[in-house]
Amino acid sequence: MNNSHNTGIAPTTQSHVSTPEPRPGDIPVSPRMRRVILDILHVIVLVLSVLLISVISYTTFKSIPFLKDRLYMSFQLVVCIVFIADFFIELWLTPRGERHLYLRSRWLFLLLSVPYLNIIDGYRLALSPDALYFIRFIPLCRGGLALVIVLDYISSNRITGLFLSYVSILLLVVYFAGLIFYEREQPVNPGVTSYWDSFWWCCMQTTTLGCSLMPVTASGKLLSFILSLMGMIMFPLFTVYLTSLIIRQRDTLNVVNFKGRSVKTASAPSPSPPSDDAEVVPHDNIS
Repeated sequence: MNNSHNTGIAPTTQSHVSTPEPRPGDIPVSPRMRRVILDILHVIVLVLSVLLISVISYTTFKSIPFLKDRLYMSFQLVVCIVFIADFFIELWLTPRGERHLYLRSRWLFLLLSVPYLNIIDGYRLALSPDALYFIRFIPLCRGGLALVIVLDYISSNRITGLFLSYVSILLLVVYFAGLIFYEREQPVNPGVTSYWDSFWWCCMQTTTLGCSLMPVTASGKLLSFILSLMGMIMFPLFTVYLTSLIIRQRDTLNVVNFKGRSVKTASAPSPSPPSDDAEVVPHDNIS
């Protein structure tokens, strides 16, 4: 019979607590190793994205049919496979209780990593040339999102990270819009003689200033609408960013000035009290 309640003596507890065994689904790596793996994956994704940008730019400038270029199709397939592997590795490294949040915020990454162009080519699906041309830019959207994540990670604060992310997205969109506009418009538009004509037109459309060069094809008109819409959305962010910088600078100067006044006040000699031996002049003798 247990008399600990009657005697007032607490029941004896074990001197140590046993470490719980890892549950199925827990991450078998340390947080530091997880961070190293994620950094390596981000670098690989960024390098492949840059290489894919270079290959697409080369095939565009050389007017090489991408569906007939086996090297390009094989390279894009490898890039998409790496992107898919990166998605599932990051999902595996995410704590089990947070995986639903990861899936909810990164499902678009998986959709953009699917090698749609290789699937279409393998099954001989009939699509229009314009649709096929736009489909091959889908993996680059995945690389652009990876760039946004890395810039936000290495930025000093959230506002700077957001600003860098939007700037990088804007530059990538303008660059690839220039490629698309050049390839679609150059054969039929006499005003497009080089890529720089297309790039200048995209810059003018993004700033909503307009340009004397007018698009002729349906792709060019669609790009005109998209770039103008992006410009109206993106450029107010520059104003927000500059405003935040001015406010932070003003707050910093206010803190410095306040500390400077505090130091001067503390170092100033305090007035000494009047001595008891000091002679008091009668009021009647003051002239």
